Amino acid sequence: MTKHWTIKHAETLLNEPFIELMFKAQQVHRKYFNPLVIQKSTLLSIKTGNCPEDCKYCAQSARYKTGLKTQGLMQIDEILINAHKAKANGSSRFCMGAAWKHPQDRDMPYLENIIKEIKAMGMETCMTLGHLSDSQAKRLAKAGLDFYNHNLDTSPEFYNKITTTRNYQQRLDTLNNVRNSGIKVCSGGILGLGETIKDRASLLVQLANLPKPPESIPINMLVKIKGTPLENNEIIEPFEFIKTIAVTRIMIPASHIRLSAGRNQMSEQTQAMCFMAGANSIFYGCKLLTTSNSAEDKDIILFLKLGLKLENNQKNNESSIPNEILPNEQFYDATL
Repeated sequence: MTKHWTIKHAETLLNEPFIELMFKAQQVHRKYFNPLVIQKSTLLSIKTGNCPEDCKYCAQSARYKTGLKTQGLMQIDEILINAHKAKANGSSRFCMGAAWKHPQDRDMPYLENIIKEIKAMGMETCMTLGHLSDSQAKRLAKAGLDFYNHNLDTSPEFYNKITTTRNYQQRLDTLNNVRNSGIKVCSGGILGLGETIKDRASLLVQLANLPKPPESIPINMLVKIKGTPLENNEIIEPFEFIKTIAVTRIMIPASHIRLSAGRNQMSEQTQAMCFMAGANSIFYGCKLLTTSNSAEDKDIILFLKLGLKLENNQKNNESSIPNEILPNEQFYDATL
Protein backbone atom coordinates (compact mmCIF):
# COMPACT_ATOMS: atom_id res chain seq x y z
CA MET A 1 0.00 0.00 0.00
CA THR A 2 1.30 3.44 -0.88
CA LYS A 3 2.40 5.36 2.18
CA HIS A 4 0.95 8.80 2.89
CA TRP A 5 3.79 10.90 4.25
CA THR A 6 3.43 13.77 6.69
CA ILE A 7 5.75 16.68 7.42
CA LYS A 8 6.33 15.15 10.86
CA HIS A 9 7.50 11.90 9.24
CA ALA A 10 9.93 13.75 6.96
CA GLU A 11 11.24 16.06 9.69
CA THR A 12 11.91 13.08 11.94
CA LEU A 13 14.00 11.49 9.21
CA LEU A 14 15.88 14.72 8.45
CA ASN A 15 16.78 15.03 12.15
CA GLU A 16 18.02 11.45 12.51
CA PRO A 17 21.71 10.80 13.29
CA PHE A 18 23.65 10.90 10.02
CA ILE A 19 25.05 7.35 10.21
CA GLU A 20 21.65 5.81 11.00
CA LEU A 21 19.98 7.73 8.19
CA MET A 22 22.61 6.69 5.66
CA PHE A 23 22.20 3.03 6.61
CA LYS A 24 18.43 3.18 6.17
CA ALA A 25 18.74 5.00 2.84
CA GLN A 26 21.23 2.42 1.55
CA GLN A 27 18.86 -0.41 2.44
CA VAL A 28 16.11 1.23 0.41
CA HIS A 29 18.38 2.08 -2.50
CA ARG A 30 19.67 -1.48 -2.81
CA LYS A 31 16.14 -2.84 -2.80
CA TYR A 32 15.22 -0.85 -5.90
CA PHE A 33 18.48 -0.14 -7.76
CA ASN A 34 21.96 -1.39 -8.43
CA PRO A 35 23.98 1.03 -6.23
CA LEU A 36 26.91 1.01 -8.66
CA VAL A 37 24.93 2.24 -11.67
CA ILE A 38 24.40 5.93 -12.45
CA GLN A 39 22.06 7.34 -15.09
CA LYS A 40 23.59 10.19 -17.07
CA SER A 41 21.72 13.04 -18.78
CA THR A 42 22.88 16.08 -20.72
CA LEU A 43 21.12 19.45 -20.47
CA LEU A 44 21.05 22.12 -23.18
CA SER A 45 19.50 25.58 -23.11
CA ILE A 46 17.64 26.00 -26.41
CA LYS A 47 16.38 29.50 -25.52
CA THR A 48 18.28 31.57 -22.97
CA GLY A 49 17.33 34.62 -20.90
CA ASN A 50 14.60 37.26 -20.95
CA CYS A 51 12.29 35.10 -18.85
CA PRO A 52 9.37 37.12 -17.40
CA GLU A 53 9.35 35.10 -14.16
CA ASP A 54 10.93 36.54 -10.98
CA CYS A 55 12.45 33.36 -9.48
CA LYS A 56 15.01 34.86 -7.10
CA TYR A 57 17.70 32.25 -7.79
CA CYS A 58 17.67 32.45 -11.58
CA ALA A 59 20.09 34.24 -13.90
CA GLN A 60 17.58 34.01 -16.75
CA SER A 61 15.00 36.33 -15.22
CA ALA A 62 14.65 39.57 -17.18
CA ARG A 63 14.20 41.36 -13.83
CA TYR A 64 17.79 40.91 -12.67
CA LYS A 65 21.07 42.25 -14.06
CA THR A 66 23.27 39.17 -14.09
CA GLY A 67 25.28 39.82 -17.25
CA LEU A 68 23.73 36.82 -18.94
CA LYS A 69 23.95 36.80 -22.71
CA THR A 70 20.47 36.14 -24.06
CA GLN A 71 19.81 33.79 -26.96
CA GLY A 72 16.70 33.19 -29.04
CA LEU A 73 15.50 29.76 -30.04
CA MET A 74 18.39 27.61 -31.22
CA GLN A 75 18.35 26.18 -34.72
CA ILE A 76 17.35 22.52 -34.81
CA ASP A 77 20.57 21.49 -36.60
CA GLU A 78 22.63 22.97 -33.75
CA ILE A 79 20.52 21.15 -31.16
CA LEU A 80 21.06 17.85 -32.97
CA ILE A 81 24.82 18.38 -33.08
CA ASN A 82 24.77 18.79 -29.30
CA ALA A 83 22.58 15.70 -28.92
CA HIS A 84 24.96 13.58 -30.98
CA LYS A 85 27.87 14.74 -28.81
CA ALA A 86 25.93 13.90 -25.67
CA LYS A 87 25.14 10.40 -26.91
CA ALA A 88 28.78 9.84 -27.88
CA ASN A 89 29.77 10.84 -24.33
CA GLY A 90 27.46 8.23 -22.81
CA SER A 91 24.33 10.23 -22.00
CA SER A 92 21.13 8.24 -22.29
CA ARG A 93 18.80 11.24 -22.00
CA PHE A 94 18.92 14.63 -23.71
CA CYS A 95 17.22 17.42 -21.78
CA MET A 96 16.33 20.79 -23.27
CA GLY A 97 15.30 23.96 -21.48
CA ALA A 98 13.73 27.16 -22.79
CA ALA A 99 13.43 30.29 -20.64
CA TRP A 100 9.70 30.79 -21.01
CA LYS A 101 6.86 31.26 -18.56
CA HIS A 102 5.06 28.90 -20.92
CA PRO A 103 5.43 27.95 -24.60
CA GLN A 104 3.16 29.53 -27.18
CA ASP A 105 1.12 27.34 -29.51
CA ARG A 106 3.21 28.71 -32.40
CA ASP A 107 6.27 27.08 -30.79
CA MET A 108 4.77 23.60 -30.68
CA PRO A 109 5.71 22.37 -34.21
CA TYR A 110 9.34 23.36 -33.53
CA LEU A 111 9.34 21.45 -30.22
CA GLU A 112 7.61 18.42 -31.71
CA ASN A 113 10.15 18.25 -34.52
CA ILE A 114 13.08 18.34 -32.08
CA ILE A 115 11.60 15.52 -30.02
CA LYS A 116 11.11 13.30 -33.06
CA GLU A 117 14.63 13.94 -34.36
CA ILE A 118 16.33 13.13 -31.05
CA LYS A 119 14.14 10.08 -30.44
CA ALA A 120 15.25 8.82 -33.86
CA MET A 121 18.83 8.87 -32.50
CA GLY A 122 17.86 6.37 -29.81
CA MET A 123 17.96 8.80 -26.88
CA GLU A 124 15.36 9.60 -24.25
CA THR A 125 14.06 13.16 -24.40
CA CYS A 126 13.22 15.63 -21.65
CA MET A 127 12.08 19.25 -21.84
CA THR A 128 11.55 22.08 -19.37
CA LEU A 129 9.56 24.92 -20.89
CA GLY A 130 7.56 26.40 -18.03
CA HIS A 131 3.83 25.93 -17.51
CA LEU A 132 2.10 23.50 -19.89
CA SER A 133 -1.56 23.40 -20.74
CA ASP A 134 -3.31 20.06 -21.03
CA SER A 135 -3.41 20.30 -24.84
CA GLN A 136 0.29 21.22 -25.07
CA ALA A 137 1.26 18.28 -22.86
CA LYS A 138 -0.73 15.94 -25.08
CA ARG A 139 0.98 17.28 -28.20
CA LEU A 140 4.44 16.74 -26.69
CA ALA A 141 3.43 13.25 -25.61
CA LYS A 142 2.21 12.42 -29.12
CA ALA A 143 5.58 13.61 -30.50
CA GLY A 144 7.27 11.09 -28.17
CA LEU A 145 8.56 13.20 -25.27
CA ASP A 146 9.70 10.87 -22.47
CA PHE A 147 10.09 13.27 -19.54
CA TYR A 148 8.99 16.77 -18.62
CA ASN A 149 10.82 18.73 -15.92
CA HIS A 150 8.94 21.19 -13.77
CA ASN A 151 10.46 21.65 -10.33
CA LEU A 152 8.41 22.55 -7.27
CA ASP A 153 11.57 24.30 -6.01
CA THR A 154 10.65 24.44 -2.32
CA SER A 155 7.76 24.03 0.12
CA PRO A 156 4.32 25.57 -0.48
CA GLU A 157 4.83 27.59 2.69
CA PHE A 158 8.13 29.17 1.54
CA TYR A 159 7.38 29.38 -2.17
CA ASN A 160 6.11 32.97 -2.32
CA LYS A 161 9.42 34.13 -0.80
CA ILE A 162 11.14 32.79 -3.93
CA THR A 163 8.68 33.33 -6.79
CA THR A 164 5.63 35.60 -7.09
CA THR A 165 4.89 35.41 -10.82
CA ARG A 166 3.18 32.03 -10.51
CA ASN A 167 1.70 30.20 -7.55
CA TYR A 168 2.37 26.73 -6.22
CA GLN A 169 -0.90 25.29 -7.47
CA GLN A 170 0.02 26.29 -11.02
CA ARG A 171 3.16 24.18 -10.70
CA LEU A 172 1.11 21.25 -9.45
CA ASP A 173 -1.36 21.75 -12.30
CA THR A 174 1.46 21.46 -14.84
CA LEU A 175 2.67 18.23 -13.23
CA ASN A 176 -0.88 16.92 -13.40
CA ASN A 177 -1.19 17.84 -17.10
CA VAL A 178 2.13 16.13 -17.82
CA ARG A 179 1.17 12.98 -15.92
CA ASN A 180 -2.26 12.76 -17.54
CA SER A 181 -0.67 13.01 -20.99
CA GLY A 182 1.46 9.92 -20.37
CA ILE A 183 4.79 11.77 -20.13
CA LYS A 184 7.01 10.82 -17.19
CA VAL A 185 7.48 13.51 -14.54
CA CYS A 186 10.80 15.06 -13.54
CA SER A 187 10.38 17.33 -10.52
CA GLY A 188 12.48 18.24 -7.52
CA GLY A 189 13.77 21.26 -5.67
CA ILE A 190 16.60 23.55 -4.67
CA LEU A 191 18.38 23.55 -1.32
CA GLY A 192 20.00 26.70 0.05
CA LEU A 193 17.23 29.17 -0.81
CA GLY A 194 16.98 30.20 2.84
CA GLU A 195 14.46 27.48 3.65
CA THR A 196 14.15 25.71 7.00
CA ILE A 197 14.43 21.98 7.62
CA LYS A 198 10.64 21.97 7.88
CA ASP A 199 10.46 23.51 4.38
CA ARG A 200 12.66 20.70 3.04
CA ALA A 201 10.41 18.18 4.73
CA SER A 202 7.33 19.83 3.24
CA LEU A 203 8.83 19.81 -0.28
CA LEU A 204 9.58 16.08 -0.04
CA VAL A 205 6.08 15.40 1.25
CA GLN A 206 4.63 17.24 -1.76
CA LEU A 207 6.67 15.09 -4.14
CA ALA A 208 6.13 11.80 -2.32
CA ASN A 209 2.37 12.27 -2.00
CA LEU A 210 1.66 13.08 -5.64
CA PRO A 211 -0.81 10.55 -7.13
CA LYS A 212 2.28 9.01 -8.70
CA PRO A 213 5.71 10.28 -7.55
CA PRO A 214 8.08 11.73 -10.15
CA GLU A 215 10.18 9.13 -11.96
CA SER A 216 13.10 11.57 -11.83
CA ILE A 217 13.87 13.91 -8.93
CA PRO A 218 16.58 16.56 -9.36
CA ILE A 219 17.97 17.86 -6.08
CA ASN A 220 19.81 21.12 -6.70
CA MET A 221 22.23 23.04 -4.50
CA LEU A 222 21.74 26.78 -4.94
CA VAL A 223 24.32 28.32 -7.26
CA LYS A 224 24.69 31.89 -6.02
CA ILE A 225 24.56 34.14 -9.06
CA LYS A 226 25.68 37.75 -8.83
CA GLY A 227 22.79 40.09 -9.55
CA THR A 228 20.08 37.79 -8.22
CA PRO A 229 18.38 38.44 -4.85
CA LEU A 230 19.93 35.27 -3.40
CA GLU A 231 23.54 36.02 -4.35
CA ASN A 232 24.57 36.41 -0.68
CA ASN A 233 22.75 33.38 0.73
CA GLU A 234 24.68 31.10 3.05
CA ILE A 235 25.98 27.92 1.42
CA ILE A 236 24.10 24.86 2.60
CA GLU A 237 26.14 22.61 4.88
CA PRO A 238 27.18 19.48 2.91
CA PHE A 239 25.89 17.01 5.51
CA GLU A 240 22.48 18.69 5.38
CA PHE A 241 22.44 18.28 1.62
CA ILE A 242 23.46 14.61 1.85
CA LYS A 243 20.79 13.93 4.48
CA THR A 244 18.15 15.42 2.20
CA ILE A 245 19.25 13.05 -0.56
CA ALA A 246 18.94 10.14 1.88
CA VAL A 247 15.45 11.13 3.02
CA THR A 248 14.36 11.58 -0.60
CA ARG A 249 15.51 8.02 -1.28
CA ILE A 250 13.61 6.65 1.73
CA MET A 251 10.40 8.52 0.95
CA ILE A 252 10.44 8.02 -2.84
CA PRO A 253 12.28 4.71 -3.20
CA ALA A 254 11.73 3.76 -6.84
CA SER A 255 12.65 7.09 -8.49
CA HIS A 256 15.96 8.24 -9.92
CA ILE A 257 17.45 11.01 -7.77
CA ARG A 258 19.68 13.37 -9.71
CA LEU A 259 22.54 15.52 -8.47
CA SER A 260 21.88 18.62 -10.53
CA ALA A 261 22.89 22.28 -10.15
CA GLY A 262 25.64 22.95 -7.65
CA ARG A 263 27.55 19.72 -8.23
CA ASN A 264 30.45 21.79 -9.51
CA GLN A 265 30.90 23.28 -6.03
CA MET A 266 30.75 19.91 -4.24
CA SER A 267 33.87 18.04 -3.21
CA GLU A 268 34.46 14.50 -4.43
CA GLN A 269 33.70 13.33 -0.91
CA THR A 270 30.33 15.10 -0.82
CA GLN A 271 29.35 13.63 -4.17
CA ALA A 272 30.43 10.16 -3.07
CA MET A 273 28.29 10.42 0.07
CA CYS A 274 25.34 11.57 -2.04
CA PHE A 275 25.69 8.44 -4.19
CA MET A 276 25.86 6.35 -1.03
CA ALA A 277 22.72 8.11 0.23
CA GLY A 278 20.78 7.11 -2.88
CA ALA A 279 21.53 9.59 -5.66
CA ASN A 280 21.82 7.65 -8.90
CA SER A 281 21.65 10.20 -11.70
CA ILE A 282 23.74 13.18 -12.79
CA PHE A 283 23.83 15.86 -15.41
CA TYR A 284 26.98 15.40 -17.47
CA GLY A 285 28.73 18.19 -19.32
CA CYS A 286 30.38 21.52 -18.67
CA LYS A 287 27.20 23.59 -18.39
CA LEU A 288 23.68 23.40 -16.95
CA LEU A 289 21.55 25.92 -18.85
CA THR A 290 23.53 28.97 -17.64
CA THR A 291 25.65 27.68 -14.72
CA SER A 292 28.85 25.65 -14.65
CA ASN A 293 28.78 21.91 -14.07
CA SER A 294 31.43 19.41 -13.08
CA ALA A 295 33.88 18.84 -15.94
CA GLU A 296 33.56 15.56 -17.85
CA ASP A 297 37.11 14.40 -17.06
CA LYS A 298 36.54 15.01 -13.34
CA ASP A 299 33.45 12.83 -13.48
CA ILE A 300 35.32 10.03 -15.22
CA ILE A 301 38.04 10.11 -12.56
CA LEU A 302 35.50 10.17 -9.73
CA PHE A 303 33.52 7.27 -11.20
CA LEU A 304 36.72 5.24 -11.50
CA LYS A 305 37.61 5.96 -7.88
CA LEU A 306 34.17 4.89 -6.71
CA GLY A 307 33.75 1.92 -9.04
CA LEU A 308 30.59 3.38 -10.55
CA LYS A 309 29.35 2.68 -14.06
CA LEU A 310 26.82 4.28 -16.37
CA GLU A 311 23.34 2.96 -16.94
CA ASN A 312 23.25 1.46 -20.41
CA ASN A 313 19.95 2.95 -21.61
CA GLN A 314 18.10 0.50 -19.37
CA LYS A 315 14.37 1.18 -19.45
CA ASN A 316 13.73 -0.80 -16.29
CA ASN A 317 16.61 -0.57 -13.91
CA GLU A 318 15.03 -2.92 -11.39
CA SER A 319 15.24 -5.88 -13.74
CA SER A 320 19.04 -5.57 -13.90
CA ILE A 321 19.69 -5.65 -10.15
CA PRO A 322 21.87 -8.63 -9.15
CA ASN A 323 20.14 -10.62 -6.41
CA GLU A 324 23.23 -10.66 -4.26
CA ILE A 325 23.10 -6.92 -3.60
CA LEU A 326 19.51 -6.90 -2.39
CA PRO A 327 19.05 -6.80 1.40
CA ASN A 328 16.84 -9.28 3.18
CA GLU A 329 15.38 -6.55 5.38
CA GLN A 330 12.25 -4.66 4.44
CA PHE A 331 12.87 -1.01 3.61
CA TYR A 332 12.44 1.53 6.39
CA ASP A 333 8.91 2.66 7.24
CA ALA A 334 8.88 5.96 9.12
CA THR A 335 5.48 5.40 10.71
CA LEU A 336 5.36 7.33 13.98
